[in-house]
Amino acid sequence: MTAEEPDRAQPATVHVVDDDSAVRRSLAVALKIRGLLPRCYAGAHEFLERYTEAKPECLVLDVRMPGMSGLELQSVLRDRGIDIPIVFVTGHGEVPMAVRAMKAGAADFVEKPFSMDTLLEGIARSVDADAQSLQNRRRRAEANALLATLTPREREVMDLLVDGKLNKMIAVELGISVRTVEVHRSRIMQKLHARSLSDIVRLALSA
Repeated sequence: MTAEEPDRAQPATVHVVDDDSAVRRSLAVALKIRGLLPRCYAGAHEFLERYTEAKPECLVLDVRMPGMSGLELQSVLRDRGIDIPIVFVTGHGEVPMAVRAMKAGAADFVEKPFSMDTLLEGIARSVDADAQSLQNRRRRAEANALLATLTPREREVMDLLVDGKLNKMIAVELGISVRTVEVHRSRIMQKLHARSLSDIVRLALSA
């Protein structure tokens, strides 16, 4: 796996919220065949009661359900700060609702009657996006941890290096000698495990 590939070491979890038991069963079988882990719920309230984060993951959600609709569940998840890609399943005439859901952050929507392949393609895209997001968050946390090891002066020097300033320019701007800048630069390279200035730039951007 390259540095740019999503982290898929663990099977992705697909939460299926649909009041139709036949839909839940058929989708669960299809997901298992493709190496995914299905978790099925008969409605939005059951999902909220039983949900535990399992990264990477996505949520397959029927727009219209008794009790709490899919759109209402999306709003609750957003209010609770639960960030999970949602693939909405929508019936004929509900496309405007699905479009509204996508504007509110949904990853995709599939119209009924749908082919299983079409739905699974949407799920795969959402799971990969969640895996990539997870990897980006990990990379950001690792970068911030390394940056936290720098002294305030080293951070100043690093920021100017990232801005493209040369050692002489940094020395003038900070009122220190070029030799001192070189010493700081060397320490920055060591602390950040960087082999070149481009490594420092990439790490700063990750943070």
